[in-house]
Formats: sequence, structure tokens, C-alpha cells
Amino acid sequence: MSDQVPGSSAETEHERLNRELDQLLGELRVALPGVQVLLAFLLTAPFSGGFDKVDGESRTVFIAAITLAAVASVLLIAPTVHHRLRFREGTKEEMIRTANRLAIAGAACLGLAIGCALYVVGDAAFSDTPARWIGPAVVLLAAVTWYLVPLSYSKDQTLSPGGTRPSQTGGGESSSREG
Repeated sequence: MSDQVPGSSAETEHERLNRELDQLLGELRVALPGVQVLLAFLLTAPFSGGFDKVDGESRTVFIAAITLAAVASVLLIAPTVHHRLRFREGTKEEMIRTANRLAIAGAACLGLAIGCALYVVGDAAFSDTPARWIGPAVVLLAAVTWYLVPLSYSKDQTLSPGGTRPSQTGGGESSSREG
């Protein structure tokens, strides 16, 4: 029985899984420093001199921000832990699917945490102005650029690894499996 990926002449199933896992872990290496810096800032903010300016609704939003940043950290770190726990046990395909879902959920929590933090900063630093609404605007921007734009990609418009459209290579799906 061949280990070859259907429609691909150069990559085996094992190679594809390794590539997909490498890509996923590389993407997480980009996201993690951001969420960790945000979480560190939020964890230290209550101990700073100006935190007493944060009151009422903004304190509630602040606790939401810190909780969302912590959840994002847990979700974005989880795939690495999964990989270490199940290394060489033949569960790579399932692990990649789960890790992908965790990364998407982690990014959603990160976007919300950024928006909440901006709301609190805007409200505390520029009270009685619309500055706090920059936070919700950034959440909307993240939702559009991180989720709506990629979900709008047309499968028929993706390029194959050779730079040609699938219709130019004899039809069918592109052999690229970026997932």
C-alpha cells in the first residue's frame, strides 16, 4: 500500500503531516510572543500607579481582558504540549486537526483580549471621549482580517505549487494542501 498523497507525485502522507505540523508550530511561534507580552502587561497593570483610574465598567472589561489573554495563552501553547505528549504515537493527523482548532480559538481569544485592553486604556487615559471604542473597532478589524477574509477565498482561485490555476493543470483540486 502506497504512502503517496492522492493527486500528488512528490509528497507522501507522512511528509504532508510533518509539513503541516511544522507550519502550524511555526505559526504559533509568531502568535505566542504577542499574547505573552499582552498577558504580562495585564498581569502587572493592577500594581502600577495609574490603575486607580480604572473603575466601574472598565474594571469588568479589564478582568475580561486578562482572562481572555490567559485563555489565549493556554490554547496557543496546547498544541506544543500535545505534540510532546503524543510524539511518535501515530496520532499526528488527529493532533493536527485538534491543534488547528485550538489555534483558531486561541486567536479569537487574543483578538478579544486586545480589544478589551484597548477599551480599558482608552477609557482610563481619555475618559469622557470616544477613545474607548477603539478597542471594539480593533476586535472588528481582527474578525474581518483573521476570519472573514480567509473564509472568502475562492477554492477555484488558489494557485497550485507551480503557480498555475487548477484549471490550467488539467482540472480538479490544487495539489497544494496548506490546510
